[in-house]
Amino acid sequence: MKFSTRGEYGLRAMFDLAQRYGEGPISLKSVAERQDISEHYLEQLIAALRKAGLVRSVRGAQGGYTLSKDPSEIKVGDIIRVLEGPIAPMDCVKEEGECCSRAESCVARTIWEKVRDSVSGVLDSITLEDMVIEANKLQESNNNYMYYI
Repeated sequence: MKFSTRGEYGLRAMFDLAQRYGEGPISLKSVAERQDISEHYLEQLIAALRKAGLVRSVRGAQGGYTLSKDPSEIKVGDIIRVLEGPIAPMDCVKEEGECCSRAESCVARTIWEKVRDSVSGVLDSITLEDMVIEANKLQESNNNYMYYI
């Protein structure tokens, strides 16, 4: 199971907003520069995250984007599901997926369910706040070297 750049870059952008939570709106240009992401691509990702209610936009000269909730309330799994779709290694184990005709007697299906549940469990156990705390710990222990994801 492999996530695309949508998930990777979206998580990096959300992490960036979480690091600056409470500072007011952050411009996409500044996020794009810090995270080394194309601003055009970032606009597409942020649009999906805004539609899902994870970020909100502020218009105007001092406008930009902020998290719509406290970083402690946004799980990595929430972000990945918005940008990547359901977390499932096979279609037959998606939350709203269609099963094949052999689903009821498929031994492999239980394996795919366990993989799905394990990956979901990890992604849903980590919040943006957890990521910020971990980055701060790493930064403090390594002579203030700035860490990114």
